[in-house]
Amino acid sequence: MRTSYVERLKGLKVKVLKMGSMVQEIIEESLQALMEQDMEKAEKIYEMDDCIDKMELEIENECMELIALQQPMAKDLRIIGTILKAITDLERMGDHAVNIAKQTKLIGKEPFIKPLIDIPRMAYLSEKMVAKCLDSFLKEDLTLAKEVSYDDDDVDEIYERVYLELLEMMIEDQKIIKQAFHLLLIARFLERIADHATNISERVIYMVTAERIEIN
Repeated sequence: MRTSYVERLKGLKVKVLKMGSMVQEIIEESLQALMEQDMEKAEKIYEMDDCIDKMELEIENECMELIALQQPMAKDLRIIGTILKAITDLERMGDHAVNIAKQTKLIGKEPFIKPLIDIPRMAYLSEKMVAKCLDSFLKEDLTLAKEVSYDDDDVDEIYERVYLELLEMMIEDQKIIKQAFHLLLIARFLERIADHATNISERVIYMVTAERIEIN
């Protein structure tokens, strides 16, 4: 019975990693849709998000079944609790990627009001944070989990720079307000993705140490 339980727990971890990989892909695809102003690619983001939603429900159901049948305690219970929290954060990241796709469609083929440099950087760092927090989960690596906060600081710093730059542009030229607003929202969604990655890292620390801390 114990062997079967351990194997199912390992299988759940693998599914979380798979879901995380799907989230990394949807972030990258949503950015590409924006940069290429590719409306078809933006539309496909919705389908990708549906797959992420299904994966979340599948993992959640299996977690609840394990809790009901095996009544895990101590660290095993913290692992399952962390998985339940992590898949919620991953699902929200997928939703934010959909939000980015929506803003991309609203911008359409209109020429960008400025070269997009900081937004791709934010997306890169957000993807990196997702990979790192999941790696820390798999390896139970506290150092990796804490490193996520440094990347989050970088994302916050870039977001503040983007916010101030776009705000200044809107003040100087009211004709670009609409697109600037869409770009500002996209930057905000990427900043939120980074926050969700930080949430997962905090849960990993709790999973390993049984201590609740805010790493940011």
